[in-house]
Amino acid sequence: MAHTRKKSRDDQRKTSQCCLGLFLLLLLGEGWALAALYAAWLYLDWDTPARGGRRSAWVRGWAVWRHFRDYFPITVSRVRLVSSEKASASYLLSHEGGGQVAVVAVGGPPEALEARPGAFTLQILSRKGFIKTALQHGAALVPVFSFGENELFNQVSNPEGSFLRTVQERLQKAVGLALPLFHARGVFQYSFGLLPFRRPIHTVVGAPILVPKTPHPSPEAIDQLHKTYLEKLVQLFEDHKVQFGVPENKHLNLI
Repeated sequence: MAHTRKKSRDDQRKTSQCCLGLFLLLLLGEGWALAALYAAWLYLDWDTPARGGRRSAWVRGWAVWRHFRDYFPITVSRVRLVSSEKASASYLLSHEGGGQVAVVAVGGPPEALEARPGAFTLQILSRKGFIKTALQHGAALVPVFSFGENELFNQVSNPEGSFLRTVQERLQKAVGLALPLFHARGVFQYSFGLLPFRRPIHTVVGAPILVPKTPHPSPEAIDQLHKTYLEKLVQLFEDHKVQFGVPENKHLNLI
């Protein structure tokens, strides 16, 4: 777990260095005015991503979101987008009276390299930060699984140890983002393109796991809750997989 946090900090540091280098090139060149305006905006906007962003009822009401939902089709739950930093989740969950939900894609960028039709691989065995945050705030954990999500794109074969996978992993360490080579359909034909396939996505929400508020959880408490969460997630998948077209012999692959 400590190794995972150290690796994440190293990735963030490298990404920050790249961004800082690009900013300095802009500042010292002909784009200095744009760089200055960006610096002023960054200063004034520093805490906004961790505090729920800027919700706009006008933007949320755009018809384009309904068309996007109906394209697959997919049922879209109304959630509040914030940054992926721990402070963002803590901000939402610390509201008096509750009523806030933090939706976390636990696998992060590395899991995208495993996503392809028929695959059910989740990078979750070493991901325990969300468990610790839930304990600190006494927030219930709710297992969620979206059937059909990996059917939207094909991905170029990149098995562990292959040249492509090695390049992707090095780029991920350098820029902090996964770069899968994906393809699906085009605008007027279905053979090749970068648009997702029009296939249904069914999101199943499990029963909440009640979590006692523990400001300073022990490693043992974190491990036990993590184990419980994984058991409930696997059970959720097994209970609904046949209903949504997954063969009986297919199971989650937790890594």
